[in-house]
Amino acid sequence: MTKPSLPELLHAAVAAVGGTERPGQVTMAETVAEAIDDGSHLLVQAGTGTGKSLGYLVPALAHGERVVVATATLALQRQLVERDLPRTVDALHPLLRRRPDFAMLKGRSNYLCLHRLHEGVPQDEEEGLFDQFEAATPTSKLGRDLLRMRDWADETETGDRDDLTPGVSDRAWAQVSVSSRECLGASKCAYGQECFAEMARERAKLAEVVVTNHALLAIDAIEGAPVLPQHEVLIVDEAHELVSRVTGVATGELTPGQVNRAVRRAAKLVNEKAADQLQTAAEGFERLMELALPGRLEEVPEDLGYALMALRDAARTVISALGSTRDKSVQDEDVVRKQALASVETIHDVSERITNGSEYDVVWYERHDRFGASLRVAPMSVSGLLREKLFTDRSVVLTSATLKLGGDFNGVGASLGLSPEGSHTEDAPVWKGVDVGSPFDYRKQGILYVAQHLARPGREGTRGDMLDELTELIEAAGGRTLGLFSSMRAAQAAAEELRGRLDMPILLQGEETLGELIKGFAADARTCLFGTLSLWQGVDVPGANCQLVIMDKIPFPRPDDPLMSARQKAVDEAGGNGFMAVAATHAALLMAQGAGRLVRASGDRGVVAVLDPRLATARYGSYLRASLPEFWYTTDRNQVRRSLAAIDAAATAAEASGGAGAAQAAEASEE
Repeated sequence: MTKPSLPELLHAAVAAVGGTERPGQVTMAETVAEAIDDGSHLLVQAGTGTGKSLGYLVPALAHGERVVVATATLALQRQLVERDLPRTVDALHPLLRRRPDFAMLKGRSNYLCLHRLHEGVPQDEEEGLFDQFEAATPTSKLGRDLLRMRDWADETETGDRDDLTPGVSDRAWAQVSVSSRECLGASKCAYGQECFAEMARERAKLAEVVVTNHALLAIDAIEGAPVLPQHEVLIVDEAHELVSRVTGVATGELTPGQVNRAVRRAAKLVNEKAADQLQTAAEGFERLMELALPGRLEEVPEDLGYALMALRDAARTVISALGSTRDKSVQDEDVVRKQALASVETIHDVSERITNGSEYDVVWYERHDRFGASLRVAPMSVSGLLREKLFTDRSVVLTSATLKLGGDFNGVGASLGLSPEGSHTEDAPVWKGVDVGSPFDYRKQGILYVAQHLARPGREGTRGDMLDELTELIEAAGGRTLGLFSSMRAAQAAAEELRGRLDMPILLQGEETLGELIKGFAADARTCLFGTLSLWQGVDVPGANCQLVIMDKIPFPRPDDPLMSARQKAVDEAGGNGFMAVAATHAALLMAQGAGRLVRASGDRGVVAVLDPRLATARYGSYLRASLPEFWYTTDRNQVRRSLAAIDAAATAAEASGGAGAAQAAEASEE
């Protein structure tokens, strides 16, 4: 039997998922296949509606080597494992004459720990929470959640937190999960043979396709101990998120609460002298943190340096003591010891990292109204780490609807540790960027409107002219508005003001779960939804209920953001343009994601309105506009109001004549 061609395989897969084959998808599949075959690296921008998951799954499955697919969001992981992969494997089986296995793999704390569930949390600060299990009718929500998880443990095949519906709070989940550092290890655990996390690893070892998340990919790269099975191909979907997820994994934190918890856990197991040394160091650190003001520490102050060295040395003493003592009077001593060791090792590692003072790290204080002060340390850049760890010994494909910023891939490439395209040095990974376009006709389906007549937004204070403009645009659109704001404070102020001006529902992020908010927004055409960061990327509402997407201002990082400002300064000092490389790139990525909320299906029409004149007037405006879909562009406020009124009238007529919105929604395909 002759080997099936890639077009044959793609055609079968697309038919199986009920999709439509598109030229961009075919181009993507061909370029992915080439990269896998020659072991090179590829950045693929595939616009909304391209069907990019099949664009990489089909060539990966056809190749026959093990592939790891890493995504940023739970929604895409679910889509891959529950919809795309089962149907694609079924469709390709007769052509490939084999049935590739696939599996999902996440970090250990995402799985129910049977030891924790049955034996309880080691009793220190948890204050007998597991007594809730014993109560016949637990009254607290936490108690009810714990009992529900105990019942769920008997039914679930995966133990995966995301399979528990409805979900539970982080606090409840913490009672039945462990980090990799706290885990006893399958060989030492009474429940090792039944362990959900171990079973997930075993399934991943046998699977041809392993679906994971960016965080686990980062842990695999950073920590040296491999958690992912060996693989020949790595596909990173939602790749615009990768740098921030890797940065998050590589960030260390110290808080007084965390240090005091480590003291309590260790005190039960080590000699009095070692425990007292850690207690004294913790008290000194806590006193300093009470006075900490938020902001970057370009140099570690002397008093903080001494406090951290005291913590580091005391933690080292306790770690040695934990390794040499055993106390038979402590119930579940191995579990208690492992938890104490995990806590103290974290204190030691972060203290040592900050006192060593690498020029590649940024150190800062944060202060939260509820949780108090924290001391944080993060890498200035993860590009070197990614270049070294990601692009060796395998072919890497990175894809997203937004990778091409300002007209090329070099900005995103640089953040990943890649040299500018076409200027490869000897030790740099060879790569190419391909934009396969979108099936949508953006110039006919959407308008980019910049409110050039408004005053430039300032740091503080309400923008009366912006709120007037916002009101008029929403009235013209008849509701149907997704409001994307640069801060939660701005979203709240706008919602409060417009609820008094407009006779239409305005939903606000934070007043309900994100899922419920989006459901409410999608259900009623007159409804508006206002919010901040997660809405810029997390809303998929095709059809007439989202016909106006508003951005209150260009979403530059805050000037007092310690990590972003440090990165910007470092680029400036190296002779580059820090503002363009860091702030403008950050804003371009968010704006591209935000503008992508408008056109989700081939019948969608609408306006992206940016209420910040700098997009039209500033020198960097053209770079930001070049990062957005190619909408028809205008600064004419009267023209845009007429367009919105016409779009609203057409949608209202369609709704009255039998709900074209439903037909539009049916046309939508995955991003």
